[in-house]
Amino acid sequence: MCYGCQMQIIEMNGVVKNYGSFQALKGLDFKLSRAEKVCFLGPNGAGKTTAINIMLGLKKASSGSVRLFGEQPKQRKNRDRVGVMLQESGIPESLKVSEIINLIKATYSYSLPTSEIIEKADLSHKQSARVGSLSGGEKQRLFFALAIAGDPDLVFLDEPTVAMDVHSRKVFWEELDKFHKLGKSILFSTHYLEEADEFADRIVVINKGKKIAEGSPSEIKAVVASKTVEFKSTSDLTKYYSLGIKSLGNNSFHFYSNEPEPILKKLFADNVHLSDLSINSTDLEAAFVSLTEAES
Repeated sequence: MCYGCQMQIIEMNGVVKNYGSFQALKGLDFKLSRAEKVCFLGPNGAGKTTAINIMLGLKKASSGSVRLFGEQPKQRKNRDRVGVMLQESGIPESLKVSEIINLIKATYSYSLPTSEIIEKADLSHKQSARVGSLSGGEKQRLFFALAIAGDPDLVFLDEPTVAMDVHSRKVFWEELDKFHKLGKSILFSTHYLEEADEFADRIVVINKGKKIAEGSPSEIKAVVASKTVEFKSTSDLTKYYSLGIKSLGNNSFHFYSNEPEPILKKLFADNVHLSDLSINSTDLEAAFVSLTEAES
């Protein structure tokens, strides 16, 4: 599949970011095309936030090139085309929801009507509430409202559904999907891997400052064998590690295989005691764990 064959919204080539002797990014290449939905996955400290800050022009790359809408990220006109949803925004908690939305709207050359923004963020019942009185999930929805206030062409979303309940998460993704269908490009990070699996067109896995995998959710899952086997055992399984069995701690083990039967047959033949045995189709979480473990 050709990622980035359309007009490039973001283009990073060989981006390196050093903090003294620590290298946060190690030659990162990344492209985002118009109307793509891309998810950055990676452990904490993998370099995701650093990469996004460089795309936004908030940090400068130590080396490599970065283009946002074909130009340097810090170009003033790019600000009108970008919306950002962060986990913490530092907005005044004494202002009302409608007041902070109107304040942010004023920073854009063009903005959506306040009533439309509030509706999209599912905050109609909270528009007169003080920011400080909002719950964690409501604040997340407010941050989303601020990100789309200027009707941007590109939205960055950092862990957007943290603190949201199940209903709020569902409404959030429905609204974001409507936003995407208008031709908007979306780049988001999440620790809810089911969200990445369901919503992303493409997933980029980053670990230790490097891109270690890229593809559609189904392509990412395909890098691991189709079956995930999990079980508990009090036996010493060290000699079976060569079969792909890995310890998860607390007497728990797992392995991936397209044909797990021969491995299980070997364990049973050797009278290895197994309990809580389960065999499931490999999901995105299993693929993510396998990829990041391989880089450890």
